Amino acid sequence: MKWPAIFVLLSICSQAAAQDIEVSVFSATSKSAILRWTRVYGASSYKVIAAPQNSPGNPVGYAVFGPHTVMGTINSLSPNIIYTFTVAALDNAQEILNIGTIDSSSAPEVMDPLLTMKSKDSKTFIVSFSLKTGATSYIIRLQNPNRFIRENIVSSSPAEIESLDPYTEYSLSIMSVNSGGQSQPSSPVTAKTVLPPPQLSASSPSNNSITVSWAPVANAVQYSLSLYKFAWNTTIIKHNTSNTNWIVSGLDMGSVYVIKGFAWDPEGRQGEDSLYIDQMTRPAVPSIANVSMVMNNGLAGISVSLERDEGVFGSLQYHVMSDQNLTCNSTSSSCTLSPVGCGEVHTVRVSTSDEAGPSDPSGPVVFITFPCPPQSLAVVESTEGSCTLTWDTVTHVNSYTAFIKRGDGAEESCNTTSRSCTYNCTCGHTYLMSVMAFNQAGSSPEGQVLNYTTLPCCPEGVSISAVSTDTFEITWTVSRGAELYQTRAADSSEVILCNDTAPVCALSDLSCDSSYSVVLTPCNDISGCNRACKAHTQITAPCMPMNLMLTQRNSSCFSVSWTPNNRLANYTVTASGDDGTRTCNTDGNSCDITDLPCGSNFEVSVIATSPAGLGLPSYSELLETGPCCPVDLTVDQVTQAMSNVSWSPAKGAHTFITSLTSTRGHARCHTMDSHCLMGCITCGTNYTVTMEAISHSGRRSNCSYEGFSSSACCPSGVRLYGMAHSSLRVHWHGAGSSHSYVTELVGSRNNYTCTASPGESSCDVPNIQCGDVYTVVVAPLSPEGSKVLFCAQRIYSVSCAGSNLGT
Repeated sequence: MKWPAIFVLLSICSQAAAQDIEVSVFSATSKSAILRWTRVYGASSYKVIAAPQNSPGNPVGYAVFGPHTVMGTINSLSPNIIYTFTVAALDNAQEILNIGTIDSSSAPEVMDPLLTMKSKDSKTFIVSFSLKTGATSYIIRLQNPNRFIRENIVSSSPAEIESLDPYTEYSLSIMSVNSGGQSQPSSPVTAKTVLPPPQLSASSPSNNSITVSWAPVANAVQYSLSLYKFAWNTTIIKHNTSNTNWIVSGLDMGSVYVIKGFAWDPEGRQGEDSLYIDQMTRPAVPSIANVSMVMNNGLAGISVSLERDEGVFGSLQYHVMSDQNLTCNSTSSSCTLSPVGCGEVHTVRVSTSDEAGPSDPSGPVVFITFPCPPQSLAVVESTEGSCTLTWDTVTHVNSYTAFIKRGDGAEESCNTTSRSCTYNCTCGHTYLMSVMAFNQAGSSPEGQVLNYTTLPCCPEGVSISAVSTDTFEITWTVSRGAELYQTRAADSSEVILCNDTAPVCALSDLSCDSSYSVVLTPCNDISGCNRACKAHTQITAPCMPMNLMLTQRNSSCFSVSWTPNNRLANYTVTASGDDGTRTCNTDGNSCDITDLPCGSNFEVSVIATSPAGLGLPSYSELLETGPCCPVDLTVDQVTQAMSNVSWSPAKGAHTFITSLTSTRGHARCHTMDSHCLMGCITCGTNYTVTMEAISHSGRRSNCSYEGFSSSACCPSGVRLYGMAHSSLRVHWHGAGSSHSYVTELVGSRNNYTCTASPGESSCDVPNIQCGDVYTVVVAPLSPEGSKVLFCAQRIYSVSCAGSNLGT
C-alpha cells in the first residue's frame, strides 16, 4: 500500500502545477462516484484518488485510466461522506503534467422498505417510511405490470402518490437523496389500487319511482347503493346488486332524493365512493279549477285557473294545452291561452312539471269562446220606404242585435234570434248598419259595418267647354247622395270615361273633329249609379293636318299640300323665316306660297279652323329656296394654260362649281371660296362661263355669265439668224394668222423691238450691237394691241464675226 506516499507527492506537485484539469461529478451512489475531466495534451494516463474531506491524508481508493478516457468510476466509498476527488494527468515517465480536484458527497445508504401503503382512492396511494439522517428528499419508484417505471420525489413521510391507474398492482421501492446523489433502491413491496366509482345517472319514469343506472365498472363483482330523502338524516333504502341499474318504487311524489354507490372487487375490497347525485320524482296530476275569457292588450285569451298542491318540494311548471294547438306555461296557479278567435271550441288539459319531468295530463275541460260577428250583411229594398237587413247564420249563438244609424243622426235597433231585421229607409240618405251576436262567453267583436245609400239625383247646371283641342271641361252642381260622378263621352268609334268625386271633370285624349255624346252619371259606393240622366252633345276642334308636302313650282314659288282629315274646315298655311312671313288660305288641301327670295329658309306649317275652334298646327317642314347667283364674275388669264376665276358673295350658297366650256375642251373647279384657279386652258379659244351655286342642303342654282376668250398662243421654234449689215432675223412658228406679233431683244447695253403683221412669222432687227447677250421674247398682240405677258424668254449671245453676226 503506497497510497499515502503517492497522495502526498500529488499534493506537493499540485502546488507547482497549473490547475488546468476541470473535474466534475457525473453521478454518485452510496459506494461509488462517476467523475468527468478535461483531456490534457501529452498525457499517457490519468490517476483518480478519493479521500475524505476531513482527512485528506487518508485516501480510500484510486483508479488509473488510459490517455483517451475522460470519464471513470471510483469505488470503495462510504455512504453520506464528503470526499475530495483528485485527477492527475501523467506522462510516459509517470510525471505529473496537470492536476484537478473537486469536493462532493457520496449518496446516502440504502433505505428500509416502505412501512405502510393504503389506497386513498382509486388513483392515489398513501405511503409511510423511516427517515434517513443526511437525506434532503426521497424518491419513490413505482413499476406497473407493463414494467413502466415512474418516480415521485417526496420530502417527508407519509406521502401521497397520485395519478395512478385504478385496480392496478404496483411494485414500490424508495431511495434517499442528498447533494451527492441518490441511494440504491430499497427492497420492493407490492400494492394494488381499488376500483373506480360507478358513474351514476338517474331519472324519474313516474311520480313515485326513480331509475338509477351506470356503466359497468371493469373487474367489479357487485355494487352497493344508498338512497336518502333530501333533508332526512337516515338512509331509507340500501341495495346490493350485480346489475348496472336499480328501479326504486313507492317514493313520495315531487320529492328530492340523494343517491351514491361503490363497486366491490374480486378480493372483496370496497372501491372508491361515487359522487352524490340528486333526483326528483315527478309531480302529481293537477286539477283545473276554472276556465274563462280574458282580454290582454287587445288580444282575447282563455284563462285557466289551477288547484295548486302546496306540499310539493321545489318549483312547479304548469303546462296548459288546447286541442287547437295553443299552449302556455306558468309557475303560478293560472295561465292564459292566447290568442284565441271567435266561435272556437277548445278541449283544455293541464300537466305539471318539475326537475324530473312532466306529470300525466288532467282530465279534459271543453270551453266555447265568444261568437264571431255576423258576416255578409246585405240590404234589400223590398218596398218603397222599407228595407230589410240580412246576414249569415253564426254558430254557437243565442241571439242577435242589429244597429241602424241614418245620415241625419237618427238611430234604431232590433233584437232577434233570426238572421234578418226590417227598418224604414228613404231615398237620398246614407245608412250605417252593424250586427252583434251573443252567447255565454260574451258578445262578438265589432264586425262588418254596412254602408247603404239610396240612388243619388241627376246633376243640374251641366256646362261643357273645350279647354284645348282634345279636352272638354265639364262642370255641374252637387247632387244629393252622390259620392262619385262618372262622366262618359262617346262618339262613333270610342268611349272615354272620367270618375271623380268633385263636380268638375276633364275628358282628355278626345278624337279631333268628332261629335261626342256626354252623359254625367252620379254614383255612390253602396247603391251604385243613377243611369237615367240625359245626354249632352259637343263637337271637338278640327284635326291637325298630316303628311305635309312641299313641291317647288319655280325658284320663288312652292306648293304646300296635305292629307284632308276634317269634315268642314278652313286652312291657313304659314311660312316663317329670316326674310319675313308668307301665308295663304284655302278650304281645300293645297295652297301656293309665292314671292320667296333666293337663298332663304322658311318653316312651313298648316293649321285648321272650324266652328268648334282652332286645331293644332301641323308638324313643320323646312322650305329652302335655291341659293343666289354671284352678281359679279371675273376671269383673268394667269398663264397661257391657266386662268383665275373670281366672283362676288352669293346668299345661301355654300360651295360653287365653275365651268369654262369650249369646243376644244373645258375646265372645271369645285370650291367653297370666292375664287378658283383653273388649268388646261387652250390659248386662242372662246369659252362659255357657267356656275352652279350649291346650298348646305344641296340645293343648286344655275348661273350664266359673259363668255371668255383666252389669249393668242405664244409662238414656238423661235430662232435668230445673222443677216448682212449687222442685222438679225427673228423667226418663229405661229399658232394662227389672225394675230400680230411683237419681238423684244433686251441686252445689257441696248434694247430692240420689231413687229410682224398678221400672217407673218419673222421680223428683222437692223443695227444690232454684237458682242452682247440678249433676252428674246416673241409674243402675240391682242386685238386691243396689248402684248401677251406670259410667253417664254430665250437667251442668245450675239458674237462679232467680221462683217457678219454669229449667234
